[in-house]
Amino acid sequence: QVQLVESGGGFVQAGGSMRLSCAATGRTSSTSTMGWFRQSLGKDREFVADIRLSSGLTVYADSVKGRFTISRDNAKNTVYLQMNSLKPEDTAVYYCAAALRSPILARSYEFNYWGQGTQVTVSS
Repeated sequence: QVQLVESGGGFVQAGGSMRLSCAATGRTSSTSTMGWFRQSLGKDREFVADIRLSSGLTVYADSVKGRFTISRDNAKNTVYLQMNSLKPEDTAVYYCAAALRSPILARSYEFNYWGQGTQVTVSS
């Protein structure tokens, strides 16, 4: 089992920045990929970004490319999501996720473990 705990959410004005962290504990050596999803009110959970833990290869949703950066610190078993130029439409609960196998389609069902989520609210 892998446990994930997110931190760093809160309120920010449009154009601002925020960094989310996700600390993994448990059988972290079994995971290949960690990522971030988000879910806003009344919408489905959507992919934001993921990172291969061994290679550092990253994948981003088109909506966040150029604004968000995912990174990892393998020594700390922690993944970060640096969010810049935030927009009101980025408001959502952000979830950290871990996959045992490298995701192909970046869909939520490809990820095996989930954090509880952290709220990010961007005001206009």
